[in-house]
Amino acid sequence: MTIEKKYRNVPVHCILAAACFIICFPVIFALIKASQNVSDVITPSLVPGRELWNNVKVVWNEYGLGTYMRNSLLIAAVVTAGKIVFSLLAATALVFYEFPGKKIVFGFIIVTLMMPTEILILGLFDVVSLQPAPGIKEFFTWISDPVEVFFMPVKYGFGIGDTFAGIILPFLASATGVFLFFQHFKSIPSSIADSARIDGANSFQFLARVLIPMSGNTIGALTVIQFVYVWDQYIWPRVIIRRNEYQVVQVGLNALTSAGDSIMWNQVMTGSLMAMIPPLLVFAVLYKAFMNGYALSSNK
Repeated sequence: MTIEKKYRNVPVHCILAAACFIICFPVIFALIKASQNVSDVITPSLVPGRELWNNVKVVWNEYGLGTYMRNSLLIAAVVTAGKIVFSLLAATALVFYEFPGKKIVFGFIIVTLMMPTEILILGLFDVVSLQPAPGIKEFFTWISDPVEVFFMPVKYGFGIGDTFAGIILPFLASATGVFLFFQHFKSIPSSIADSARIDGANSFQFLARVLIPMSGNTIGALTVIQFVYVWDQYIWPRVIIRRNEYQVVQVGLNALTSAGDSIMWNQVMTGSLMAMIPPLLVFAVLYKAFMNGYALSSNK
């Protein structure tokens, strides 16, 4: 190998290394500032300090970040599992079974992809927070009156505001998940489904023994996407939850910037770094499945 060929890719590698450094610099900066004390953190100094462990203990114990992270972990795990289960069931029905209005149902599911939570948040808050009807008779009296339903479409709700259920239940379904599994199942030959029926497999056996084992990469990709999405939720928990013991980590991080007259930026940086750990672990564990599942869905 000549010297020219050996060093031909050096400029490209230098550019890539510089790009990686620029992308990682905010995290490096946060780590350095999280290790400094109160007097050093507001200076331009980028010399690592020795206060990282003390800042971790303060944020975890005094500001309740441990409670917030535990709540977010519980909510993210339940919502992610629910989205995967319901998406699998919905996509299986849409691909392998025939029923009236199937295309209309799928069209409505796709339309919901264009409707972010911010658009629905007022109506969703009413549905979740309002108390349910005092009785079946009152509910049917309301729903049987077109004028009443038109002018008061959300008269009764579930009465689960300020609870974990108020955060979890509205997000158990996922149009993104249905679309991903729909695209994946469409690539499976119909002969596999026919063979399963000939062998006497019922619907759930076909799903559990055939479709799920063939969908590992799609499940991994959806798990990463939905876990990060739920972990990063801020607006909905802020609106629906009022008690701190039920609050999530993103709202807890915001509380760090409003605690007292002066902001302890070293503790803010520490809390931000700690909040990054669970999504990074999920991504690290499911990285291969995520990349394969994303590539699989983008090629269809």
